[in-house]
Amino acid sequence: MKKILLALAAGAAMTGLFAQCTAKAEAGNEAAAPADSDTIPVVYFISEITPENLIRIYDSLGVDASDRKVAVKISTGESMRSNHLSPELIAPLVSRLNGTLVECNTAYAGNRNSTEAHRRAIEEHGYAAIAPVDIMDAEGDTAITVTNGFHLPYDLVGKDLTDYDFMLVLSHFKGHAMGGFGGALKNISIGIGSSAGKAWIHTAGKTADVDSLWSNLPEQDAFIESMADAASAVVDYMGKDNMVYINVANNLSVDCDCNGNPAEPKMADLGIFASKDPVALDRACVDMVFNAGEDSGNADLIERIDSRHGTHILPSAEQLGVGTQRYRLVRL
Repeated sequence: MKKILLALAAGAAMTGLFAQCTAKAEAGNEAAAPADSDTIPVVYFISEITPENLIRIYDSLGVDASDRKVAVKISTGESMRSNHLSPELIAPLVSRLNGTLVECNTAYAGNRNSTEAHRRAIEEHGYAAIAPVDIMDAEGDTAITVTNGFHLPYDLVGKDLTDYDFMLVLSHFKGHAMGGFGGALKNISIGIGSSAGKAWIHTAGKTADVDSLWSNLPEQDAFIESMADAASAVVDYMGKDNMVYINVANNLSVDCDCNGNPAEPKMADLGIFASKDPVALDRACVDMVFNAGEDSGNADLIERIDSRHGTHILPSAEQLGVGTQRYRLVRL
């Protein structure tokens, strides 16, 4: 852990530049669309977080997933104190899609680091009551190619990913202890990585041995870039037309749902965001956090994102062709 903390301190000055840039971003993106607006991804936004609005914002994407085998990628949450999305919020949309909730085991000691423990957590958190749940690496993993990646030649994902031909990436947008923030890109990189794949990403390809993870941490940007590598592999494997993304920005703790005892959120809920482009989607969420104003309680979350150079994943994923940081915000 010492390696990563030293790297974080060294990168803090650089991340200030990203914070300054975001102050202008939303206003520019939400303004009248330029001539090439048809090529700029739309990010839909609705402020009230309800099951009905989750369906409404999904419908705004205009994607027909009928007659498809639909995976709904969520985080099942480390404990009952974690801020994972509630089953009651997501159940109507998951049912509408006839979807299977999908997850992978973790790479750290906790409540989800084995299939048996993870299934107990899924039951306790109420997800098994709303839909079938597939722990995709319960029977192993498979390697998918990373094309022209920064660090990873391949990504290790849960083997059952091959069973699905459409995916809704349903993410809780919040902070993250190592990545700065977690949204769609984290959910399709670390989230779809098998237990060994998570070690592979966190160590920038040094090892897939979970027991060796913490002694092989790279400098911070290499970890962030490896998340971008993994995200690009999943998007290439599934196909861009077979994935859509929703971020629910509520319970905005600086800590991820992988934390069983997260810090209390200090920032008010923002709303629901949706797009066909995960880079544009995460960019829009980050912009709204940074632009919320001093009275919003956003200072801690901004500090978490900056201190981990979290926004580095956005240009990194953009460079790999996952999506674009340009977007047009459409409020519903």
